[in-house]
Amino acid sequence: MRGLVDLLGALRDQTLRPAQVVVVVDHNPELLDRLGRAIPNVTFVANSGARGLSGARNTGVDHATGNIVAFIDDDAIPSPDLLERHAAWYGDPSVAGVGGAVDPAWEAASPRWFPSEFGWVVGCGYTGLPRTPSPIRNFIGCNMSFRREVFDALGGFLTGLGRVDALPAGCEETEFCIRLSRTYPSSKLLFDPNASVSHAVPVARGTWRYFRSRCYMEGRSKARVARLAGASRALKSERSYIVRTLPSGVVKAMSRRFKGDGAGFARAGAIFAGLAITSAGYLVGTVELWTIRRSLAAADPVRSAKTPRPVLAQPLTETEERSRA
Repeated sequence: MRGLVDLLGALRDQTLRPAQVVVVVDHNPELLDRLGRAIPNVTFVANSGARGLSGARNTGVDHATGNIVAFIDDDAIPSPDLLERHAAWYGDPSVAGVGGAVDPAWEAASPRWFPSEFGWVVGCGYTGLPRTPSPIRNFIGCNMSFRREVFDALGGFLTGLGRVDALPAGCEETEFCIRLSRTYPSSKLLFDPNASVSHAVPVARGTWRYFRSRCYMEGRSKARVARLAGASRALKSERSYIVRTLPSGVVKAMSRRFKGDGAGFARAGAIFAGLAITSAGYLVGTVELWTIRRSLAAADPVRSAKTPRPVLAQPLTETEERSRA
């Protein structure tokens, strides 16, 4: 609870104070009751959707009353001017959403083997993101905002994607942002590196075991996004990341090693391993979806032939997600 109290204090101290603060509790009635009695002037609500991050965010949107809906995690602390920076970009009517930097706040020292190019593994920014305000494909979930009308038109985040409890899945923000851009091709998703939050990174996420698990689940999640949105859209940013960012990271790590940094080889190795594990997860996820599709076609070939590709303007319900999975 301490992290949440710190976050709420930081929101109260914003240069542009939020009109409303909604905290969604994910299927934990006891915690919901305790928070409601302990902290005044905050709207605490139970997740009315599927368990996990996507369902919680959709519940928050349902209870939000403002024209701009911003998201932040309960273990993140915003910079004092975060909301002011987000709001300033909405003066441009073509801006449909704004995201910002997510800086890691390691509970212990950052592991020397951990490459900055893989900051997304711990839910933070990474080497390769724009250094100046720029359009971007998708945001990092704990620092993003959208016009409310976007949700009225598109619905919410797909509940078949995203983190549930300790399962290190993701990509629900990626799919939503792709769906938004596909529906409103003239709109912009603007990344402002000066609009920043500090995101806590516990010791458990600084381990090689978590690194492997998160990379693998990211690959599997990307396979689902590629199936829904098409590989060209789902993997556009990843191609540049693989071709430019990762090779540059390897060169940088190796050069640091020759300058006396003993962990340089380890970081280079982690980059190779992270790419291989993520790719393996993507391959496994793709084969799983292909196998399921073949099984459905074999069970009912007539219906399968007539079933169109999912239309992303209307997100699948949880029941529909399970039936397709």
